[in-house]
Amino acid sequence: MNDVIKITFLFISLILVQVIVLNNVLFWDYINPQLYILFVIIYPFRKDRGIFLFLSFLLGLFLDFFFNSGGTNAAATLFIAYIRLPLLKSLMRKSEIDFPVFNINKLQFLKLLSFISILTFAHHFVLFSLEYFKLNAILTIFSRTILTSIFTIILLIFSLLFMNKSK
Repeated sequence: MNDVIKITFLFISLILVQVIVLNNVLFWDYINPQLYILFVIIYPFRKDRGIFLFLSFLLGLFLDFFFNSGGTNAAATLFIAYIRLPLLKSLMRKSEIDFPVFNINKLQFLKLLSFISILTFAHHFVLFSLEYFKLNAILTIFSRTILTSIFTIILLIFSLLFMNKSK
């Protein structure tokens, strides 16, 4: 399948799954997994970075439209899209990275888990910081970030395993 078709299908399907299914899933009325950041994680590294940043912003903006959240998802998604490449470069040695043929599915499990965990925690921290935007809510921000990130990381790992099995 063509890369543009794959990216378009992933973009639309992640929005639909997040809005229709995961938005209605609340663990303990507090934790809502955010699967849509899978788009940022598996978007090909060899593609134009400007288009990637625009698509990440657009993904967050669509979710803000559905959640009526005032741009918090767009800001958080754009932030992790921006730090994705420097983060990967810091996690990997230069000799291990050949970006034209690099594939996220070929990473060792611990490096993949580190990459996903850092991006997820960063996303959720920015998201909840902008959502609450008060210094006296710092404990709520940290607790929601940690608990939601744990559930999101588990969901992301299972999604990546499922995507690899289907190939």
